[in-house]
Amino acid sequence: MTAKRKQIGKRNAPLCDKSKKLQNKRFIKHLIPGVNPLDLKGRLIVIEGADGSGRSTQIRRLVDWLEAGGHATTQVGLKRSNLASEELDRAKHGNILNRTTLSLFYATDFADQLENIIVPSLRAGFIVLADRYIYTLMARDMVRGLDPDWVKSLYSIALQPDAVFYLKLPPEKLIQRNFMKNHTLDYWESGMDLGLSLDMFDSFVRYQQLMAGKFDELRRSWGFTTIDADQSMDALNREMRDKIERVLL
Repeated sequence: MTAKRKQIGKRNAPLCDKSKKLQNKRFIKHLIPGVNPLDLKGRLIVIEGADGSGRSTQIRRLVDWLEAGGHATTQVGLKRSNLASEELDRAKHGNILNRTTLSLFYATDFADQLENIIVPSLRAGFIVLADRYIYTLMARDMVRGLDPDWVKSLYSIALQPDAVFYLKLPPEKLIQRNFMKNHTLDYWESGMDLGLSLDMFDSFVRYQQLMAGKFDELRRSWGFTTIDADQSMDALNREMRDKIERVLL
């Protein structure tokens, strides 16, 4: 009888391990207390890319397309939490934040959205479209010299997206698009806090090159998809819709 129980236990053990792996797969590393990954029926789709890559335009188009197809959607992004977004904007305005404080501000903003928007939306079966995600935050922190292990630990409770698309565009094209839209360059998106150059144009190019290199590293580690953003908005949208349709099957 004892031997039989041991054999049954051995047969069941792999099944238990498999179930646990399936549950843990939804999170980067640590489960959020009180959240059952099996309850998260929706899809999390992330669009990454620098300002000027066409990221926000594509998300607007994808929302229209998905909702026309009967899907409920929710949007999240950087600096959108009720808890930290306004304070983060005010703190950044003076261009005096050090790299660690800046990192923790963004991590707080992300955690608040994760708990109060992303998880509830996925429970309800929504498609969550993220206008940038933890990959941008990690790349920024690591480019600024923060310890990679410490940075990854900040986002260990993040959910694994169902798909990540990185819209890649050369810095020279990014400058053109940013000037067409805003007639200026952003202090932080130009990496001016890093002292790369006194000239904002030169600093922007150098910073975006560093970010692109870091994204290539993250792509190899996390396996997300890079898309050439140097094409028409219509062509880019068709390509993204084709890829997202496969995720929704």
